Amino acid sequence: WMEATEPSPIPLSLPAGSQLPCFHGSSTIRNLKERFHMNMTEEQLQLLIEQMVDGSMRSITTKLYDGFQYLTNGIM
Repeated sequence: WMEATEPSPIPLSLPAGSQLPCFHGSSTIRNLKERFHMNMTEEQLQLLIEQMVDGSMRSITTKLYDGFQYLTNGIM
């Protein structure tokens, strides 16, 4: 059994002199920050996650994918 711990902050800055192609372009870090919703409070994030889970539970594509996983891998 593992206890919940506070997540570590995710460093979202471009490494100096990075040669990685995924970091080329000015929008990479901005897009990551948007994806991680770093501008939201904890309460806002909780509401967003609840909405995302609710939406996923009602989604036909989620049901289809769950059925596929069950049939091919026995995962439910």
